[in-house]
Amino acid sequence: MSTSLRDQLLKAGLINKKQANDAERQQQRQERQTASKHPHAGAAERRLAPQSAKVARDQALNRQQREKAERKAQLAQIKQLIEQNRLPAFDGDQPYNFVDGSKIRRISVTASIRDQLGRGEIAIVRHEGRYELVPASIATRICERDERALIPLAVDQQSAPGDEAYEDFSVPDDLIW
Repeated sequence: MSTSLRDQLLKAGLINKKQANDAERQQQRQERQTASKHPHAGAAERRLAPQSAKVARDQALNRQQREKAERKAQLAQIKQLIEQNRLPAFDGDQPYNFVDGSKIRRISVTASIRDQLGRGEIAIVRHEGRYELVPASIATRICERDERALIPLAVDQQSAPGDEAYEDFSVPDDLIW
């Protein structure tokens, strides 16, 4: 059985009982002082792991809220651009068909508006379930904020394979799609 250092020193006669008790009290005072200076030194280490997880969760939540606020601001900007620059509503005599996703949609336009749509001077944008006609310059500004709002009308003019066989045939002038 091993004896403590205190007991060994007492047996050897290097210290007496009073000196051993004084040394023990001094050690206890030092432990109490360090404990009062750093009351939760061990507890702090135990709390670091949950706090870091909480900080990460809070940062993710803040990022989501910031992204949501930015998206809301973008939608407000798009709405303002559309309301300030849309062409006035009118009853056109010709329907204009366009593809939105996988569905064919139709709006009524006049002949001049149809020509401007064909030349790319006017674009169709979607916002809050409606389709509006806006100038092409405004459509590019809207597209910068939300690409899905712009309805692409111009088809790539490169000839597809197999188009060479139809080069000799002309498209009738009165064809309206």
